[in-house]
Amino acid sequence: MRETSYTVPGIHVTDRELEVPLVWDDDADPRRLTLFVRELVDPVRRRDDLPLLVFLQGGPGGKGPRPTGRDGWVATALETHRVVLLDQRGTGRSSAVRGAALAARGTGAAQAEYLSRFRADAIVADAEHVRRTVYGGRRWTSLGQSYGGFLTMTYLSRAPEALAACYVTGGLPGLTADARAVYRRTQPRVVTKNAAYRARYPDDAARLARVADRLAAGDVRLPDGDVLTVRRFQSLGMDLGMKPGPERIHWVVDEAFDAGAPDELTDTFLADVAAATSFRTNPLYAVLHESIYAQSGTGPTAWAAEAVRAEDPAFEPGARPLLLTGEMIYPWMFEEVAALRPFRAAADALAARDDWPDLYDLDVLARNEVPVEAAVYADDMFVDAGLSLETAAHVGNVATWVTNEFEHDGLRTGDVLARLVERLAARGGPLPVA
Repeated sequence: MRETSYTVPGIHVTDRELEVPLVWDDDADPRRLTLFVRELVDPVRRRDDLPLLVFLQGGPGGKGPRPTGRDGWVATALETHRVVLLDQRGTGRSSAVRGAALAARGTGAAQAEYLSRFRADAIVADAEHVRRTVYGGRRWTSLGQSYGGFLTMTYLSRAPEALAACYVTGGLPGLTADARAVYRRTQPRVVTKNAAYRARYPDDAARLARVADRLAAGDVRLPDGDVLTVRRFQSLGMDLGMKPGPERIHWVVDEAFDAGAPDELTDTFLADVAAATSFRTNPLYAVLHESIYAQSGTGPTAWAAEAVRAEDPAFEPGARPLLLTGEMIYPWMFEEVAALRPFRAAADALAARDDWPDLYDLDVLARNEVPVEAAVYADDMFVDAGLSLETAAHVGNVATWVTNEFEHDGLRTGDVLARLVERLAARGGPLPVA
């Protein structure tokens, strides 16, 4: 294990690199990965025996936060805990999956087999390895944001003895819902978010249509050479589920055209759209996105988001008002987006796979005794509140705080963690860590 320490403003940091197997349940498989772990602690308390809080990052394909100072939820956690951040396998400094290296693994099927080892079950096994080898096997508390809530349910299914308590923010998954069922619930909320955006910025409906008409005429290229199509432009709508996402989209569209060149899109606009839709920093998010819903009884994901989008002609590129799309990954992205093209064969193979293992043990979850405090965002565009509440009703010892005060990124933009901590303390706090 490699280790180094340093201090950023208000935080003492220790970085560690560990070796882990690619396949946890097969000792004969020689393939290995590097797992990167970052520990944060109040500099004044760095030698104190503090309880541990492990952050389960959103995603899939998400690396741990890179703190620049003591603020947000990290500041709240550091008041009482030593914080552990993992770069999920395949991201950041944890053997990041790159397009060229993946292509060298052979056929799309071979690539998909490799990527199938980067799901929640393996991420939880990685976390368990860290808990046992670095921290002596003591219980820790988890904080799961978005996909981190999916990881939490897998963790409670497989190793509840590891957890003293769990906080979940916008991330209680449907335990049995397949990808198509999920998108049929979330796509109507995308429509609602579009309507709210247009109501806030009524002139943007005409701006969106004007941009789409120009793109439909053809030959608009982004700075990296990609052709900007209407459907790629529509994918800006992923930001509608964040705060202040509508404002960010508004300011991109606001500068789409200059008065001096009314028929040409500005360099500023094209650069902003490229940055928002390129997936250059997180291609694994797109590649693995639908597989997070796949289990033994769901069958192939089969490009579920594309199938559900096609059920509603209001999302067609030629429809007006132009609707922006949400947190959906479509097969055409692996043709039109340069950073995703190397992953096309793997993505197709993953979409066709029908032999996925289960991620959740419903019986174990029903008997759960680990206290769970979950923020459920009533208007969440990414994780359906109805499915979240069904899960909360099934899993033992879960308390939910249902609110429309926040969007999906409430952990980052609000005091969500502090309020969950207060709620847990009011009902007895975490389990003993020893």
